Amino acid sequence: MFKKAAIHLFGLIVTISLLSGNIFACACCAESGTRVDYKGKTDQFIRDLVKEIKFDDKAELYMTEAGFDGVEGLDSIAKEDEATNGMIDFSSTGLFTGKAWKITLKTPKGLSATYSLPVPLRYAEFKVDIHDEEDRPNGPWLYKEFRFDGVVTATGFAKAGAARGTKFELVFSGRGNGCNNPEDYTHWNLDIVGPKAEYAFFGKLSSGRKNEAEDTRAILLLPN
Repeated sequence: MFKKAAIHLFGLIVTISLLSGNIFACACCAESGTRVDYKGKTDQFIRDLVKEIKFDDKAELYMTEAGFDGVEGLDSIAKEDEATNGMIDFSSTGLFTGKAWKITLKTPKGLSATYSLPVPLRYAEFKVDIHDEEDRPNGPWLYKEFRFDGVVTATGFAKAGAARGTKFELVFSGRGNGCNNPEDYTHWNLDIVGPKAEYAFFGKLSSGRKNEAEDTRAILLLPN
């Protein structure tokens, strides 16, 4: 009698566990046509999430066909850029302190700059179904962004362009389901705009998944 009761109890626990997993999975499912453009308070949940987002060790300066003529505020590295024909490979480190991001960039010749980006009181979140895969189980794989903006301070080769009132926008972007997961975000962009500056850097996030197959949640989700 005791063995039968134990077996039934074990079966009940397994059933509840499976159902709980499915409920969690469906809570993260996205619907076809999803589009979210939201602004909210940068609360502790958002701070804890971005704390798990890690920067890769390389970065690039955004350039158009105009080359350095289209970049304002980075004159101190213009000569190095000209010598490499617009192909400077910046090494980078990114640190989140809980109150700010500290991003340091360094050129191959040793010129460096550190950007201090205070966490704003409010942030923006964007998610959209870009309709690139029809009839995907559990809904579309969304394109996502987290956006943070504020006043920047900078040192080194960026200091001259970081005049008073110079603003930054830091964007984390990637793909994922309806929930916010640190590994969804695979790339970053940093736009700097002010009286003496207008340029952008971008790079990858080492904490981001390389592809959808790496997300165990995506593999384990059951069809709707």
